Amino acid sequence: QVQLVESGGGLVQAGDSLRLACTTSARTSGSYAMGWFRQAPGKDREIVAAISRSGANTYYPDSVKGRFTTSRDNPKNTVYLQMSSLKPDDMAVYYCAARFQAVLNRIVTMASEYDLWGQGTQVTVSS
Repeated sequence: QVQLVESGGGLVQAGDSLRLACTTSARTSGSYAMGWFRQAPGKDREIVAAISRSGANTYYPDSVKGRFTTSRDNPKNTVYLQMSSLKPDDMAVYYCAARFQAVLNRIVTMASEYDLWGQGTQVTVSS
């Protein structure tokens, strides 16, 4: 019954910034470890960020480190992905994912460990 909804995608030029939001219908704030993934046409799904239930721990792969940051506002049941210095290679459909009942400070980096996925939001980056 719980759903995730991504928002904030759109068309930007290289070097621009975007902030994606993922809102959950979960009743209890902070119940899920969260992750952000993306998938470009013809490519495998890849993780771009993860954040623990508490928000204390985050993870970023080298491809986005220093450009992307994720944060969460548990009272609003929302997780954010702030993307800066966007590149054409960042163009993809971005998905948020939730892992229920993860250890408080654990980050989840494997897609197979996530229980729930949003529908995705398109990020298009032009050069």
